[in-house]
Amino acid sequence: MWKIIIVLFLVSGCASSSTEIPAKSEKLIINFESLQKESWSEKELENAKLITDFVQNLMNNHNFEYVLEKYSDDSYIQHNRNLPDRIEGLVGFLQEFVQDYPDYTYDVKHIYVDGDYVIFHSHATLDKEDRGNDRKGMNIIDTWKIENGKIVEHWDSIQPLDAFMRFYVWLNGGDIQNTNGVF
Repeated sequence: MWKIIIVLFLVSGCASSSTEIPAKSEKLIINFESLQKESWSEKELENAKLITDFVQNLMNNHNFEYVLEKYSDDSYIQHNRNLPDRIEGLVGFLQEFVQDYPDYTYDVKHIYVDGDYVIFHSHATLDKEDRGNDRKGMNIIDTWKIENGKIVEHWDSIQPLDAFMRFYVWLNGGDIQNTNGVF
């Protein structure tokens, strides 16, 4: 928590030269129909829909009870070393995170599917006024593995897009929460 306080103190003293972006709607909705590909097999389409539902409820709706009820599974392996294993660990992290950043959203720009792997390329932002501004927030590529209709593994690559996010990632980047490795 002290890291967040330091970041907020430092950021509040910095002047911003970003372009004013009008605030978007309260809840960001993933437009799956515009992102799906005709070339996907029936199984790939099913996998993409599964991950879209998971991400919409976790990252945009912050509907943690739904995510725990529908997706909780002991077989979920987390490869982001800053997050604990299992869906419960991910939800616990995000519950705390959205207390500090209640307007956090995850705007999916592209979906790629290869069999049991679903990849989202997204723009995550902490504040409503930053939605749609590709100079703010984070560029994130998430990869999930699905087996028998269950999410069993997750990898990500995160690129902070502005000074605040680079500083935030630097402050929070050292706490290793699992031993799975990044590959």
